[in-house]
Amino acid sequence: MTEVAEELETGGAKQTFKELFSGAAGGVAQVLIDIVKVRLQTTTRYNGAIDGATQILKHEGPLAFYKGSLTPLVGIGACVSVQFGGFHYARRQFEARNTHRGKPADLSYTQLYLSGAFAGLANSYLSGPIEHVRIRLQTQPHGAGRLYNGPIDCMRKLIRQGGGIGGLYRGQVVTLAREAMAYGTWFLTFEYLMRLHTRRTSTPRSSIPAPLIALYGGIAGEVLWLSSYPFDVVKSKMQSDGFGAGMRYANMRDVWRQTWREEGMRGFWKGIGPTCVRALPVSAGTFIVVEMVMRAMG
Repeated sequence: MTEVAEELETGGAKQTFKELFSGAAGGVAQVLIDIVKVRLQTTTRYNGAIDGATQILKHEGPLAFYKGSLTPLVGIGACVSVQFGGFHYARRQFEARNTHRGKPADLSYTQLYLSGAFAGLANSYLSGPIEHVRIRLQTQPHGAGRLYNGPIDCMRKLIRQGGGIGGLYRGQVVTLAREAMAYGTWFLTFEYLMRLHTRRTSTPRSSIPAPLIALYGGIAGEVLWLSSYPFDVVKSKMQSDGFGAGMRYANMRDVWRQTWREEGMRGFWKGIGPTCVRALPVSAGTFIVVEMVMRAMG
């Protein structure tokens, strides 16, 4: 028991660096286009994902699919680094607590979920403003009527129009709820599948082949979005709403109420199709990169 505690304490700094670095590497794999999802969430002018993609291509050209991509491209490595760093920090705290109480160090499934939720909450303070800027750029009018000349201009205007930094962090409460749910289930699902594999095959985690890591990571990505998607819809509506006289929603609760009244349950799931199509390869790529980097770093 004391050996486990000493290992957790003495190897903490090196392990933290490894987890942050591998998380950042995995994050690079996540930069994919999601303008169709955001448009479906925030407007009613498309009859589905195919119609949305077709109209965007027809009226705005192929480069429209890259609107807002610079902001997540710059920030995604930091975000995923925080996600994995936060998860493993919380995991180590639970391991030390379990060991101190004379129990096995391995986390229970509840503790795995809570560790993932902690990672999501920590990440939300980066992902909130990054995604807000991305959504503004993705939903602004095309051509001469555009509102922002890039991410920096967008940030400046959001801060000015929103009366300070709060304008950049609009929708942060629902972002916290989404991130806690999403990453709690994401890490829980992946770790459950990895544990299940090692128990069934009686082999160490380090011997799980890359294709299976990708499969488990992909499944975790699907669970992430299915568990948190309504929160994401509400967040997108809030972060694409106007300011002042142009504001449609008074607060998060008002978004829920208006969406339910006007669109019913379906309104909270618009865009889930392209999101799930994207989620499997993105999440698979993230976990396989993270696991391979951690193995390479010892």
